[in-house]
Formats: sequence, C-alpha cells, structure tokens
Amino acid sequence: MTQFYRTELKTRREKPGESLHELAADVERLMSLAYAECPLDGRESLVGQYFFDAIRDEDTQHSTRLMDAKDLKSSLAYSMKYEAARTLSKTSRHVRSMEMEDHTSRERDDKFEFFFNRLEKLLNSSVAGKKNTPRRNPNVICWKCNKKGHVQREWQAITSNQEN
Repeated sequence: MTQFYRTELKTRREKPGESLHELAADVERLMSLAYAECPLDGRESLVGQYFFDAIRDEDTQHSTRLMDAKDLKSSLAYSMKYEAARTLSKTSRHVRSMEMEDHTSRERDDKFEFFFNRLEKLLNSSVAGKKNTPRRNPNVICWKCNKKGHVQREWQAITSNQEN
C-alpha cells in the first residue's frame, strides 16, 4: 500500500473548485500514509515539494516555490495570500473598466434626482402642515392662555391666525 500512496501523492493535482487548504490537507494525509517510516523533519521538506507540484495554477506554484518555505503551513499561508491578492487585482481591474458613463445611466440618475427632490418637497410640506395644524384633542389646555383645544407652543400660531 505504501507504493500506492506514493504514486497517488506524486500524481496528485489540485481539482477544479478545490481550495488550497483542502489540497494541503490531502497532500499531508497522503504524505503520512506514503512515508510513515520517514522521520518528521524529513517529511516536512518533502510535503512542501509535493504541495508545490499539486498546485494547478502555474503562477501560484512558481511564486510559492520562490518563497522557499520550510514547512507546509507557511507554504499554504503564502500561496493563499498570493491567490487572494491575484483575485483582488483581477476584480479591481474589472471594476475600474466598468466606470464608463453612458447616457442611460445619466438618465436614470436624473430620474432618481427628480423623484428624490419631489419626495423631499412632499415630506417638507407634510411636516410644515403638521406644525401649523392645531391639535385635535379638545380636552388639552394651553398653559399660556388657559383655553382648551391647543397647547402652549401652538398658542402663538393660533393668535396670529385669529388676527388675520
């Protein structure tokens, strides 16, 4: 069985959709099965080599090799950082290229601005209308004039309306 695991370890490649973390765990598992009699520090250097070979993306593979890590954990951490940085740079290039302005987006912005201003006017008129309308509760007594039907803050508005 040892020879079988060694062959499987040599031919192991990253599968589509497989994460580097899963790949490293599988390479480590195969390594412990294939080289069980080998000392731990010898296995550590070998497992890194098998991990490099198993990485499918050539750029990530070369970059991780150049890092010259001594163990699997540091190789895995570096390769994951490298892939994340590459993915981010690819994404940011696409985002930058999408910043082109066309007439349809400008029309949408203008429509949005129009409806937003209209909504704001309606809200302002609604709030202004509520400030000027006296309270509906006839049992409320004003502390300023001691009359029923309004409160003190509405007293000045009521007296100015009565004068007009």
